[in-house]
Amino acid sequence: MPQLPAPDYPADVRARLEADARELIARYPDGRSALLPLLHLVQAEEGHVTRTGIRFCAELLGLTTAEVTAVSTFYTMYRRRAGGDYQVGVCTNTLCAVLGGDAIFDTLKRHLDVGNGETTDDGKVTLEHIECNAACDFAPVVMVNWEFFDNQTPESATRLVDDLRAGRPVEPTRGAPLCTYKETARILAGFPDPRPGAVEASGGAGPASLAGLRLAKGESGPARVGPPRGEPPQGERPPEHPSSHDAPQQTSASDPEHPSGPVTEEGEG
Repeated sequence: MPQLPAPDYPADVRARLEADARELIARYPDGRSALLPLLHLVQAEEGHVTRTGIRFCAELLGLTTAEVTAVSTFYTMYRRRAGGDYQVGVCTNTLCAVLGGDAIFDTLKRHLDVGNGETTDDGKVTLEHIECNAACDFAPVVMVNWEFFDNQTPESATRLVDDLRAGRPVEPTRGAPLCTYKETARILAGFPDPRPGAVEASGGAGPASLAGLRLAKGESGPARVGPPRGEPPQGERPPEHPSSHDAPQQTSASDPEHPSGPVTEEGEG
């Protein structure tokens, strides 16, 4: 059966959200460009994108609810049903999977007694598999509300979710301190993070990510860079003549004595 129009927010909630939304919309030359931040804003209110939130976004941006729904269902960072305070995502893409991501995900499903996309009975943890966390040099990786927990094992991941459910302090491997899913959604909407030191705590790439860049710049450093599971070998230096995989090589643009002619199709002169 067709659903009735979505109910509106209570008047006080509507007024507060509308003030925030107007601030976001004013940042864009075309108001409809603010749709992604607005979806994060309504998600910060209810923990997921509800029919009411979709109606709210559509009304403020002059869109149809079908257009807003199409966007909210395309991006996986928008939840379409209620979830937990902590979204625990386990990377199960190739590298993380073979290094233990599949084992971590299976262990957490059994330990939490939930399936993919499901939430624990206490409303604390929603478990999901993620295709890639873009942190292959720290595999296997788990993310909680989009903060990194690197080099995980089934045992460490189990301790992590137990600490989250018990309300014990949990610190990401790198990046800002952990906050709830709703708080994270408001930050992603584009509002300042009010927590002292949160911005300064944001981390960057690790040593393994930067190894190739250092070699390309001609900088010295450890010849082997791996995840921090043990102390790296000491005293090793990169070879004097890096391979073609390690440093830029001469090209026709940089070596005038060996220019290359125009590329032609086979059979052309």
